[in-house]
Amino acid sequence: MLALAAALEDRGLEVLRFDFPYRERGSRRPDPMPVLKSSFTSVVERIRPNLRGRKLLIGGRSMGGRVATMLAADGFACDGLLLFAYPLHPAGQPEKLRDAHLPSIKMPVLCFNGTRDALCRRDLMERALQTVQTRWDMHWIDGADHSLKGDKILAEIAGATTAWLTGAPRGAQVTPPL
Repeated sequence: MLALAAALEDRGLEVLRFDFPYRERGSRRPDPMPVLKSSFTSVVERIRPNLRGRKLLIGGRSMGGRVATMLAADGFACDGLLLFAYPLHPAGQPEKLRDAHLPSIKMPVLCFNGTRDALCRRDLMERALQTVQTRWDMHWIDGADHSLKGDKILAEIAGATTAWLTGAPRGAQVTPPL
């Protein structure tokens, strides 16, 4: 996440990172969803007064993105979602989809997943997105796994995010406004 945040900040985007309580405790076992949602909400509500008319995009990588989608589906006020390595299903358990809430999302979404992501089979994500009514731009990164690590991958994510935010056609070279 540090490298991803830096790549986005290099494009002129302001990124706020935080750890969920379970990560602050050094645990790998996630807190219950209500705790995760409350933690996410409290961080966003602290920064909301400082936006001064700027757009608020929420999201995150893996679990953070899942929490953001659940908040958005519940009607959390934001302008869009940026998702990195959305965990559509547990590894090795593609029958346990985490997609029931996706059709309730009303704001635009940009989602990045690797074609080798063990937590998001492409065919299952494409089927899940058939029920979504909002603008959901799915960006598949060829050969990438759930980590989305690597300079080339980060550059692709940063470029696609900037293009999406400025409304540029996919693949266009863009410089974000300062």
